[in-house]
Amino acid sequence: MKFFSLLLSVFLLSIFNVNGQENPKIGNTIVVGQFDLSEDRFSIEINTAEILSGFNIKASPSLNILKIGTDASILSSDSIQKQQKELGYNTFFVVNVRGYDRRYKKSNRAILLKDILSSGNLFKIYREEVTSVSFEISLYSNGKLYFRDIIKCGNISDRNSVLKRYRKKLSKRIHRKWRKKIVF
Repeated sequence: MKFFSLLLSVFLLSIFNVNGQENPKIGNTIVVGQFDLSEDRFSIEINTAEILSGFNIKASPSLNILKIGTDASILSSDSIQKQQKELGYNTFFVVNVRGYDRRYKKSNRAILLKDILSSGNLFKIYREEVTSVSFEISLYSNGKLYFRDIIKCGNISDRNSVLKRYRKKLSKRIHRKWRKKIVF
């Protein structure tokens, strides 16, 4: 009897996610890169926006809204949120480096958008003597987290190889895995 109830619970949890939504919908997106260097932020935001556009998702880098060097936590302010909703943007796509190893797993903490944007990130997308980097991607709607994933890029030798692998892995991840979990 315990096995049956456990099996039923797992089945019901697989149908509905924690928020009670059957399949969250990704809409028009603002891409936010959290990196120490502004050129890393620019590169990741532009590449991510291009990839999302290829999947018919209207995406805009946060650098179109903020000036270079401006704190990203401004994006969580009510006035900016209202302005972006009027323009049709309803999703924030936050990218940061989780670490320089392959064993990182996605975080279980459900951080609010204002908290993740106000937290700093001192990582670069490439560091000498490192052969892999793990990117954490978090999707937010209405200021709340609804999806998170890790993209691991291995066999890297320089900054350009990181960007190349990130583009390739993100495209494959969206095409193969995210389409089952997120409505486009």
